[in-house]
Amino acid sequence: MASMSPEDYDAWYRSPRGKWTGETEYRLLTKLLRPMPGESLLDIGCGTGYFTRRFAESGLAVTGVDPSPAMLGFAGKHAVAGERFVFGDARALPFPDRSFDLVISVTALCFIPEQVRALSEMLRVTRRRFAIGLLNRNSLLFLEKGRDGGSGGYRGAHWHTMREVKSLFSNLPVQDLTLRTAILIPGGGRLSVVGERLAGEYLSWGAFIVAAGGRMA
Repeated sequence: MASMSPEDYDAWYRSPRGKWTGETEYRLLTKLLRPMPGESLLDIGCGTGYFTRRFAESGLAVTGVDPSPAMLGFAGKHAVAGERFVFGDARALPFPDRSFDLVISVTALCFIPEQVRALSEMLRVTRRRFAIGLLNRNSLLFLEKGRDGGSGGYRGAHWHTMREVKSLFSNLPVQDLTLRTAILIPGGGRLSVVGERLAGEYLSWGAFIVAAGGRMA
């Protein structure tokens, strides 16, 4: 979420709504990423390191990269399992080709104008699989937070349609591209939990799109 201090950004994940949202998104990312024990993972646009920490706790060798020194400073102070943090821009990542078995990026692309360029860089450093999280324009959350330029931490974000996401990957070296969504009903209350359990990733209007697949050899 843009325009928030590191402390406020990370505190949101400890609120009831943020805790449920983060956990639901993490489960979908993990399911589609299919990590294997001991693999290396790069979290691009890691922010304060919420997802970096989650994957590091699962036993992966995790690196977070972000262009904000303030976010990186906070992330480094709250590392939990040996994860490391590096300053860098998604459009010109400071790593050699195929540096990481797995690559994730959670909504960072929504704030980058040169989206295809950033995706190309993400794929360049991927060795096996990737999972990219995006915001869904055709969602209840867009109606709540995304209209008229967005509000709060969503201000300035680009909200994608499913068709637009497929188009972004159309000329990139990917295989078995899969699109799934989560966060059908924002809020984290009983209705949100039940809706996610019953319908979950198989509907196209969840607020959180994950585009996942493999890097072509």
